[in-house]
Amino acid sequence: MEQQPSTRTPRPARSGMPEPTATCYRARRRASLPEPVATVLRRVVRPSARLTGLGTGLVVITVTVIGGALDNLFTDEPGTFFGVVFIIASVLGALWVRGEDLAAAPVSAPIAFALALGVTGESGDGSFLGHLAGTVTGLATRTGWLYGGTLLAAVIAAARKISDQRARRRP
Repeated sequence: MEQQPSTRTPRPARSGMPEPTATCYRARRRASLPEPVATVLRRVVRPSARLTGLGTGLVVITVTVIGGALDNLFTDEPGTFFGVVFIIASVLGALWVRGEDLAAAPVSAPIAFALALGVTGESGDGSFLGHLAGTVTGLATRTGWLYGGTLLAAVIAAARKISDQRARRRP
């Protein structure tokens, strides 16, 4: 039995609007945000320029050290503000790194944390050993922030890797 070609013509769109499809629904859902906010969010989450592994490490370290210095300036030691800035820097580093250098994001996070604590942490009696002891103590007492930022960076990097692999498999 042969199939007859469809003689049905598509209906014209009402009032100039396209027929509802899944993509139209998604576009309407996204359109609920004001356009400037949506543009800024798109550029922050997926910037057009990507960072290399070294660039990602430098950005995460720089932002974390600045956050630690600001927190140290106002509270005399790195605290909650430092932890929040570290987590934000870790997440942005994982979002902004190139696909080829995804492993750099979770690796640079603990390095940035340790360097920031070394620069802005407690100095004890002012000697080198006192500063080293203050840094080690800071690492031990702030492990929640350290593990949280590193874990978030690793999860985002893994999700991006899986997404990239699935996109390559599609024809």
